[in-house]
Amino acid sequence: MNTAKLTTTVAAIALMAGAAYAETEITLWHAMGGQLGETVNKIAEDFNASQDDYKLTPVYKGNYEETLTAGIAAFRGGEQPDIIQVFDAGAATIISAKGAVVPAQDLLIDNGVAFDANDYIAGVRNFYADTEGKMIGMPFNSSTPIMYYNEDALAKAGVTPPKTWEEFQSVTAPALKEAGYTPMSQSHLPWIFTENFFSRHNIQFATNDNGYAEGETKILINNDGIKAHFSAVKDWIDGGMFGYYGSGWSDNQKPFEQKEVAMWLGSSGSFGGLTATVDFPFSATYLPYWESVNPEPTNTFIGGAALFAMSGKSAEENKATAEFFKFLSSAEVQYFWHKETGYVPITNAAYEMAKEDGYYERSPAAEVGIQQLNLPGGDWTKGYRMGFYVQIRDVMSREYGKIMSGETTVEKAFETIESDANKLLARFAKTQG
Repeated sequence: MNTAKLTTTVAAIALMAGAAYAETEITLWHAMGGQLGETVNKIAEDFNASQDDYKLTPVYKGNYEETLTAGIAAFRGGEQPDIIQVFDAGAATIISAKGAVVPAQDLLIDNGVAFDANDYIAGVRNFYADTEGKMIGMPFNSSTPIMYYNEDALAKAGVTPPKTWEEFQSVTAPALKEAGYTPMSQSHLPWIFTENFFSRHNIQFATNDNGYAEGETKILINNDGIKAHFSAVKDWIDGGMFGYYGSGWSDNQKPFEQKEVAMWLGSSGSFGGLTATVDFPFSATYLPYWESVNPEPTNTFIGGAALFAMSGKSAEENKATAEFFKFLSSAEVQYFWHKETGYVPITNAAYEMAKEDGYYERSPAAEVGIQQLNLPGGDWTKGYRMGFYVQIRDVMSREYGKIMSGETTVEKAFETIESDANKLLARFAKTQG
C-alpha cells in the first residue's frame, strides 16, 4: 500500500471513528434571563461534562410569552428545539398542540430511565400531569406564592405573621399601620389572589376537572368567596392597610425591599433574590386564608414553568433529552438549583438532601414553599388547565386594575372576567376540533 493510499485509509478510519463517537446535540429554549440564565448555563455545562455522548445547548428566547410563541412557530415550521420551557399559564397551549410534545413520563420510560411519579413532590408533579396522572412536562423552575415579612417591622408593631385574613384585618394590619408601615402588598393578582385563592380554599376553579378533562371548559371565577376577598382588599387599600402599586411584579416588591411595606406576597422563587438585596432580617410563612371560607386550608398551586420534550426528533435526540431530564432531576442538581435560585426542588430526594445538609436550619424561609405545597390537598388543588389562559390572565389584570382604581365594582368586574374568559375558552375549544 503506497503512502497516499495509507493516508486516505487512516483518514477514513478516523472519520468513521469520529462519527461513531460523535456527540448527539440537543437544544433547550428557555426564558431565564440574568442570574437565572447563568445558572441554567451552569447546569448545561455540568451535564455536558458528566458524559461524552450528548451536548446540550441552552438558548435564551426572551420572556415566557416570547419563548412559547417562538416554540409554537418553530414547531409549525419544522424547526422546533428538542426542549422548550413553558410557563404555567401556557401549559394547556403546548400540551394541546396536536403532536407537539412527547410526554416526559413516556420519554423517560421508553429510553430506559427509571421513573416513579412518587419521587416527585406531589404539588409539583400534579400540575403538569394529565387527568390520569401521567407527567407531560418535566417540572423545572417551580414556585408557589408565600408571605415574606420584615421581622423588624412586625417586632416594632408587636405582632406576629397572620395565619388568616381575619387576623390580618383585625389585628396585624392596624398595628403595622400605626407603626408607620403599609402593612402588605402583593405582586400578581391573577396568580396569588385568584388561582391560589381557589386552591388554598379548595374551591372548584373550572368545569371538566379544572380543565384537565376533555371537552369545552368553563371558568367558575364569579364566586362569592373570591368576590368577598377582593371587596376586602379594596377596603384595605382605601383604608391604608394594603398597597397596590400597579400590575408589575417589581412595582409591588420594591416597597417591601425599601422597608415601606411590612409584608409582601411573592414567589418562593424570590427567596434567593431577596437574600442578596435586602438589608434587614426577613422570613416567610404560608399564604393567609379566610377561615370563614374554609377553616381547613389546603395546599397552593405551583407557578413557574416546566420543560417539554418536543416531538419530531430522532431516537438519539430523544435519548439525549431523557438523559438530561434524568440529570436535571437528580438530588444533587435539584439541591444546587434550589439553593442558587430559591425555586423549590422537584423531588423528595433533593428535599431530603437539603434537610440533611442543614440548609433549612440556616435558611428557614427557603423551606416554606415546599411545606406549603406538601399541605393536605383536596379535590381542586392539583392545578388547572385552560387554553388561551395567557389572554385570560390579561382580562383579569385589566379588570382588577379597574377595581383598584374605582373604575368598576367587584361584582361587575367578575361578571366581565367570567364572560370574557369563557368566550376565550370557547374559541380555544374550537381549535381542538
